[in-house]
Order: sequence, then C-alpha cells, then structure tokens
Amino acid sequence: MDSNNHFRRFIFGAIFLFAIYSIGGSQRASAQSQQARISSTGTPFKLIKQIKAGVLDVGYAEVGPADGPPVILLHGWPYDIYSYQEVSGILAAKGFRVLIPYLRGYGTTRFLAANTPRNGQQSVVAVDMIAFMDALHIQQAVVGGFDWGARTANIMAALWPDRVKGLVSVSGYLIGSQQGNKTPLSPEAELSWWYQFYFATDRGQAGYAANTREFNKLIWHTASPKWQFSEATYNQSAAAFDNPDHTKIVIDNYRWRLGISKGEPKYDALEKKLASRPVITVPTVTLEGDANGAPHPNPAGYVKLFSGKYAHHTITGGIGHNLPQEAPQAFADAIVEVSSFAK
Repeated sequence: MDSNNHFRRFIFGAIFLFAIYSIGGSQRASAQSQQARISSTGTPFKLIKQIKAGVLDVGYAEVGPADGPPVILLHGWPYDIYSYQEVSGILAAKGFRVLIPYLRGYGTTRFLAANTPRNGQQSVVAVDMIAFMDALHIQQAVVGGFDWGARTANIMAALWPDRVKGLVSVSGYLIGSQQGNKTPLSPEAELSWWYQFYFATDRGQAGYAANTREFNKLIWHTASPKWQFSEATYNQSAAAFDNPDHTKIVIDNYRWRLGISKGEPKYDALEKKLASRPVITVPTVTLEGDANGAPHPNPAGYVKLFSGKYAHHTITGGIGHNLPQEAPQAFADAIVEVSSFAK
C-alpha cells in the first residue's frame, strides 16, 4: 500500500511539473512572439552609395546580387531607408537586387545646385526616381513603397509603365491633385490631416524645424499605434531628418497639396495627367495593415484603378502605417508575388 502511494505521488508530481513546464514554455513562446512585434535595431546597411541623378546626388543602399532582378523600394514621411532593412535581406536571399534610395530631403541625398527649388510636389519625386533608374542603367524594375513612396511608385507606374515591371503599393492608389484636394472632407477625416494644416502656417514650419525628431516620433506612434518600436530603431531612422533640405521639402509637399505652393511650371503637364486619375496598367499588389492609424483609402474604392493582374492583402496582427518594417515578410512576399505576375 505504501509503495503504491509513493508511486501515485511520483506520477502526480511528474504530471504537475510537466504542466508547469508546459505553461512556462507556452508563456516563453508567447513572450518570444510578442518580442517579434517589438522592433529592434539591426546592423546598419554596410554601405550607403551615392549617384548623380537628375538634380540630385542620391544616397541609396543596395543589397543582393548585382545581376539579380532589380527591385526599387521607396520610403515615406517621416521614415527612411531602414523601413526596408529586413525586407531587403529577405529579397536578397531570393536573388533580387534591391535598391533603396533616400528621397529628396532625406539622409545623404543632396541637391546638386544651390538654386534648385526645394520642391516637394508629387510628380517631382517620381521624376527623381526615373532619373535614379537612368543613372543606374536600369530599364525596368519592380517598384514598391508606402506613404510618399507608394504615391511615387503609383506615379511611376501611371506615367512610365514601361519602366515598372510590377508595383507593390501600401494603401493602394494614392495619386492626388490640387483640384481634388479642394473638396472638404468630413470633420473626422479632416482631423486626421491635422499636421497638413499645421504645416500650412508659418508657425507650423517653424515648429517642425525646431522639433523635427519629437514631431516625427509622434507621427510614428499615431500612424502605427500598436507598433512597439524601440528608441534605437527610431533614432536610426531619425538621423535621416537631419538633411539640410528636409524641412523645406516636407513643408512644400503638404502646402502643394492644398494649393498654397504652386510647384514648378515645368511639371504642369505631368500634374495635369495625374489629376485625371489615370488607371495603372502594370501588375500590382496592394497591401493594408489592419491597424493603420494614418489617413488611407478603402481598398474597395481603388480596385477599379488597377487594370493589370491584381491582388490585395490586408495584413493582420496590429500592423500599422509603416508596413514594410512592421511586417517585413508580408511585404517581401508581395514583391515576390507581383514579380510572378509580371513573368
């Protein structure tokens, strides 16, 4: 009888310890899963290259084999090339040549001439990127982006479809016009654009110049409310805002949208074409995060503006506005998917 009791105690004890270990293991796995959603800083890109392209000396990172299919990834505001650090590694491992340029007003990109207008209108950023492709002798590439980068990629695909093999666009169709922006939105929608109206004032321009890093960190939090990025991650990207033309470009971009800044006359013909909301004919994958806190259109409203082979994916799990950095595998998968569409 005593030996049976000892045996039962041993079995019950073993079961209890196994249960505790299993719960602990489950908790550790959950913690590891949660940690994966908390951004950490990876090593910097090994080399930031420079190339003269159009009116700019463009700084860019390049990852992957030089003879691989080219992919150009475009960041937005207020972000930088490190939005694509993990994405570029995934794509490079698959054989893609990945190029990630700093847009005008960011990082090591500089104007070649002091008297070039510090213009931020939508078409000029796309012109920059076509010039970037020309300088690198890239005839055609898959182009992906979010925020300003998505708008730029949209414009490249709409105006120069022969240069864009495939398009990945976070938040879909983002081409706008000054005329279209005259239409008032609902009060709630107008509230989400508060910074645009702030930038329209002298106070806003001075405030952004004086508090750039604090301002942009606020945008990171509001645009991606569930993204637990680290201070190191933010600071790595925030260095790109130290560009001497950053404030001028950002302010002009948002003032142009409201018609306060007129833009350069030499781009009027391009803006006229864009104001007609041209249909994008190249193969396209659009993405949206399920927790995007920035203003963005409903996917159902823009599907008709893509006439080529098309797919849309909503990425779940608390993914916000900076989708490539928050969900790098999903973004990389979209690049691979649209590349298969284009074959």
